[in-house]
Amino acid sequence: MTTLVVVGSLNMDFVVTVDQLPAPGQTVLGRNFQMIPGGKGANQACAAARLGANSVAVRMVGRVGYDVFADHLKASLSAAGVDVSAVHATRAQPTGVALISVDTSGQNSIVVASGANHALVASETEAMRSVFRGARFVLFQLESPLDTVAAALKLARAEGARTILDPAPAAPLAPELLASVDILTPNETEASLLLGLPPARVSMSDAAALAHSLRQRGPRAVLLKLGDQGCYYLDGETELFSPAFPVVAKDTTAAGDTFNAALAVALAEDRGIEEALRFANAAAAISVTRMGAQASVPTRAEVDAFLTSK
Repeated sequence: MTTLVVVGSLNMDFVVTVDQLPAPGQTVLGRNFQMIPGGKGANQACAAARLGANSVAVRMVGRVGYDVFADHLKASLSAAGVDVSAVHATRAQPTGVALISVDTSGQNSIVVASGANHALVASETEAMRSVFRGARFVLFQLESPLDTVAAALKLARAEGARTILDPAPAAPLAPELLASVDILTPNETEASLLLGLPPARVSMSDAAALAHSLRQRGPRAVLLKLGDQGCYYLDGETELFSPAFPVVAKDTTAAGDTFNAALAVALAEDRGIEEALRFANAAAAISVTRMGAQASVPTRAEVDAFLTSK
């Protein structure tokens, strides 16, 4: 059995469905409310464990507070099969939370209060070495402090793991950090920000140029996530487009997290990149047809059945 490690955030998501997302200064009435385990790191760990079935062991590195949300988040990950022994509590901050509004088209608006996630500090990175040892892949996002992400990326590489970075929430990244990334997986908004461009919808005809520009910043490979268009992959030898599966979206929360986890699982199982992208697109497609973050993540059996039907 191969091992994946996820370094990142754990949040309790407070989700409200609305007819339309509120404009600045506007109050809208919500229709349903749920508390759902989330956080980009925890979402990826949960998804990797569900999608890896019996082929992948998943470890999570993160921070929570001393509160009821912490207990719930760790229990949820454990139930999915994630090793949470490296998720430690801090008294300095409460467990992170996210306030999420989801409209009828499935689009969302998210505000994150990071809390204990910011207690995952760079000075503690060396303690991650034993967690990284033997891992095939280590997954990262940007809901942890940037200096911690940078230090942990280097350490993961030093321990022989391949690194996958989801640069979300979008933030400018130094070339030194990007040089430690094996696969960078931005969506359209994140890709534009990394290049200092205004956010814009990326057409397939523009994807190659954008990916080439991003790869020149340091990562070994770039995988552009293009929403309902699919994704575009580029490394030093391979360029390919993998189309999305058409579905009716209810909630796009955690679709990118599910995609990244599925990609890592497929690559850890030694699938080729084309097959890995198709698997990741399928997992993400299923996730957007359901509400919530971890609640929307499909099982391996569901993805296999979905692909068999296509």
